[in-house]
Parts: sequence; C-alpha cells; structure tokens
Amino acid sequence: MTGLVARIEAATPPDRDRAVDALRALAILGVVGGHWLVTALVTDSGTVRGASPLTYLPQLEPASWVFQTLAVFFLVGGQVAAGSWASARQRGVPYGRWVGGRLGRLFRPVAAVLVVWALAAAAMLVAGVGESTVRALAKLVWSPLWFLLVFAALTALTPLVARLHPLWPLVVVLHVDLVRVGLGGPRELGWINVVAGWLVPYCLGALVARGGMRGRTGRWALLLGGASAAVALVLWAGYPAAMVGVPGGRISNLDPPSLAAVAFGLAQCGAALLLLGPLRRVLRRPSVWAVVAVVNLSAMTVFLWHQTAMIIVTTSASLIADGPLPGLHTVPDSAGWVLARLLWLPVFALALLVCWAAFRGYEQGGRSPGGGSRRRTGVLPRAEGTCASCLV
Repeated sequence: MTGLVARIEAATPPDRDRAVDALRALAILGVVGGHWLVTALVTDSGTVRGASPLTYLPQLEPASWVFQTLAVFFLVGGQVAAGSWASARQRGVPYGRWVGGRLGRLFRPVAAVLVVWALAAAAMLVAGVGESTVRALAKLVWSPLWFLLVFAALTALTPLVARLHPLWPLVVVLHVDLVRVGLGGPRELGWINVVAGWLVPYCLGALVARGGMRGRTGRWALLLGGASAAVALVLWAGYPAAMVGVPGGRISNLDPPSLAAVAFGLAQCGAALLLLGPLRRVLRRPSVWAVVAVVNLSAMTVFLWHQTAMIIVTTSASLIADGPLPGLHTVPDSAGWVLARLLWLPVFALALLVCWAAFRGYEQGGRSPGGGSRRRTGVLPRAEGTCASCLV
C-alpha cells in the first residue's frame, strides 16, 4: 500500500485540483448510499417488485437531502468540461475530436452493463422468471442511465453554454414550474426542466472555471439562499420534501427536476464550493489523496454496477434462506427494516467490489480529451486519465 500511495502521488500532475476529484467521489458515494437505502426488492408470491421506505415512512424524506448529490456531478462536470474545451481550443483541437473523446470515455463502460443486463434479462425470461420480476430488476439498473444521457447532451453543448450565466436556465425552470405546478398547466412542460434544471449547476461549474464565484460571500449566498428557497417551496408551495422520486407520489422533485430540486442543488453547489479550500488542505496528504484517486478511477464502474450488486445479494439470499430476510425481501415499512438494511450495506459493498473487479477494465484506458495519448507507466497514469474523464 505504501508503494501504491507513492506511485499515485508521483503520477499526479502538480496543477491538478484534487478537491474537484474529492467532490466527485463524495457525490458518487452519496448516490450509491442513497440508492441502497431507498430501494427495496419485495418478494411477494414468487414475484419481485420494487418499493421504497419513503412511501411507508414519509418522516424519513428529509434524509434524502443528504444523498441526492446529482447537482454536484453537474457542477464538477461543467467546471472540468469548460476548462477542457478552453484548453482544446488553445491547442487547436477540433470540436469533433474533443467531444468524441469525452463521450467515448463516458459511454464505453455503459455498453458493458447494457449488454450484460440484456443477456441476463433474456436468460431469466427463458428460465421462466415472471416478466414483472424481470422488469423490476432491469429498471433498477437501467433507470439511472437517464442522467448520463443528459450529461452527455450538456457536454456536447459545452461550447454553446460554457459562457451562459446560470441565472438564465434558472429563470426557465421558474416559469415552467409556475405554469405546470402553480397554474395546473400541462405536465409535459416539465420535460423542459430535464435540460434547464441540470443546466443550472453545469453553467455554474463553467462560471467557476472562468474564475467566477471565488469569494466566500457568493458561495455562502448560494448555500443559504438555495436552502431557504428549497425549504420555503416544500413548506408553502406544495413540493414534496423528498429530493428523490417516491413511488406513488403526487409530484416528483427529480423526474423531471422541479424548482425545489434546483434550489436545493444550488445550496449543494454552494456547500461544495465552500469545501474546496478545506479539501485541498486535507488532500495534500498522499494517503488521503490515494483513496480519492482510486474512487475516481472506478467512478463509472461504481455508478453503473452498484444496483446490480444489491440485486445479486438480494436474489442470492432468497435462494439460500428459508424465508424472506428483513431488510432484503420484506416490505420497507418500519424502523426495523431501516436498521436491517443498514446491516446489509457492507454485504452490498462486497458484491460491488466483485463487480468492480470484473468490469473495471471497460472504464480504464482511453485518450486525453484533446486526442493525445497518455503515458501508461505505473498505476495512476490510468487513474489520472480516468479521474479527468469520468462523468465529466
């Protein structure tokens, strides 16, 4: 381990902003932890269906504010993509080559999970597994991929939106929700927010890349203003408290993004920007930076396979156990289920480690955003290349 830490430290460019990688790692862990805590696979009469503890225990909805970290992904993505495009232009790299490199690194590991689950779904159907069960399992794996499609679209639009002030997409979200939520307009209008809503933190990241938001005053204003607006919208405007989708809910803050979710995202972005300084100081320690670098090296693998890991544990346990196990196969309607689920998290992590070992090769490698090759000596030349590209 000492040698690995030393190689990672030696391979890291001196000008790399380690705090940005740390924010991405924290966001990834938040998504994984959130999905594992709010997703249940209930075994009922030989079939499996999805359920959420937030449906039965609405008092837990505020906990979703800790784990819904997508805004940080888009903040970091906008910052790194804008900086990468500016650098590519200076070096005369054409747009097609630049965007092709970034999207290629983004979708190469996606192809692996899609192929594996297409084959798995077909095998289950041939073996006689019910269609509803197969649909419930596949949905858990494939539904989070919508986020990558939006991210890819914004990445491709970076030359057009890199200098767009985040206030403009925020105004779009405000007016869309005023019509669809406040005035009872068509729900279909909400899909405008799929782009506009995530464009807010993405443009904020691009603004940071241009040297904006350097002062702590603006960052505190984002944190306090966004949090106050989100709380006000939940308390007095009828938005749900959960910042994730809840089955059976009247309205979702995430599908599509609502004004409350965007306000909450701005608060998250403000907190993330305030953390940059402390994180930079902590990450001067090579051992701490090594952990962050390794997480970033496998960021896409972790994101794409964490639900599969949970499914593996849940289905394997159902074959071994005599009956439904609390926290795995039972209805998530009590504090006992939540406690049992917490005890299962290390087992999920172990299964995810197996998935990581099997599929991490699809994420590693590739070329630099500008098309230049990267050196491949040691461990973290790969980590350095992947950290710069995963999800950004």
